[in-house]
Amino acid sequence: MPSFCRHNRLVQNCPICTREQDVEMRPVVSPGGQSTPAARSARVAAPGSRTTSSRPRSGSRGSSGLTVRRLARETEDGYRSGLVPGLRSGSDADRLATEMAFATARLARLATDPPGLYAEVADSARDLEERTWLAFEIAYLSPLDGDAPFEAIEQARTSWASGELPVLEDVETGPRTAYEPGRGTRTLEAYRAWAQRSGSQAAAVGGEAAWTPERRFARAYERLALPGLGRGARFDLLATLGRLGVYDLRAGALGFSGTDIVTLAAKRILGIGDSLLLERRASDLAEACGVPLEALDVGFYNWERGARASLGMGLDDEPDPAALESARAALELD
Repeated sequence: MPSFCRHNRLVQNCPICTREQDVEMRPVVSPGGQSTPAARSARVAAPGSRTTSSRPRSGSRGSSGLTVRRLARETEDGYRSGLVPGLRSGSDADRLATEMAFATARLARLATDPPGLYAEVADSARDLEERTWLAFEIAYLSPLDGDAPFEAIEQARTSWASGELPVLEDVETGPRTAYEPGRGTRTLEAYRAWAQRSGSQAAAVGGEAAWTPERRFARAYERLALPGLGRGARFDLLATLGRLGVYDLRAGALGFSGTDIVTLAAKRILGIGDSLLLERRASDLAEACGVPLEALDVGFYNWERGARASLGMGLDDEPDPAALESARAALELD
C-alpha cells in the first residue's frame, strides 16, 4: 500500500520526508525515460544542503527576470522542534528566538516610549490625517539603520494637507523600504486616491466602529494592496498604527504571500508552503513563545535577512529579556 507524507506525496518521492525518515528517494522519471535534473540533484546532494541548477547565480537575472538567491543555513546539529519543524540547527533556532525577542521589545517601545518620528505619530494632540500620513511615509521609506534612522524621512516628508508628495529623488531608504525608483511616485498617488475614495485616511483605515481590532486590521490590510505597496510595508504600517494607539488595530494573521521575505522565512522555519498552515503554525509558535503575533513579522524578517534591521529603534535597544527566555524555553534551547 503506497504511503503518503504530510506534503501529499509518496514518501519515497518527497525530498523533505525522505531525508527526515532516512528513506532512499525514488528517481523521478521524465517521459523520455531519463531521470529529471531535480531528481539527480536530490540523490547526490548532502543531507541539509540546497541544490542549484544551471540557472543564473544569485543576484543575476535571466530572461524571465527571476532573481535566484542561495539561502545559507547553519550546519545541522540534530536540533528538532515541533514548533519550528523546518529548522535543523540549534544556532538557527537560537537566532530566531533572539530576533523575536527584539521585535517584542520594539513593539513594547512603540506603545510606551516611541522614538523619533514615531512619537509624532503617537501624539494625539496632532491632526489624525497628518499622523496617519506620516506613519505611511515611515513605513514606505523605512527608517535607516544607524544613529539617525529618521533623517532621510524627515527631509523627504510632506504634509497631508498640502497635497504634495514626498521628494523621492535621491532619497535614502531603509532596509525594509517599499520604494522602487523606477516606479516614481505612483504608489504614493495610489495611496492618496485610496484614502480619497473613502473620504479620508481615518475612514479608510478605521472602517466600522463595531469591527474588532483583528477585523479592522484584516480589512485595511486587504484594501491596502496597492501597486508597489508590498506585504512588508502594509503590515508594518498597520501594526505600527495599532501599537502607537492611533487606531484600534491588532493583527490576527501575518498575511503571508508571494516572495515576500517574511513569507520565505516562514516557509523555511515552519516547514510548510501552504498559506493556511503557515498562519496556523505561526500562531502556535507565537503563543508557545509568549510573544505577540506581530513580533513574528520583524522577527522572521531579521532572521531571514541575517542582519538586524533596527527599524527606528536605537543602537542600544536590546531584545526583551523575558520574551527571549520564554522563546528559548519553548524552543527547548535551555
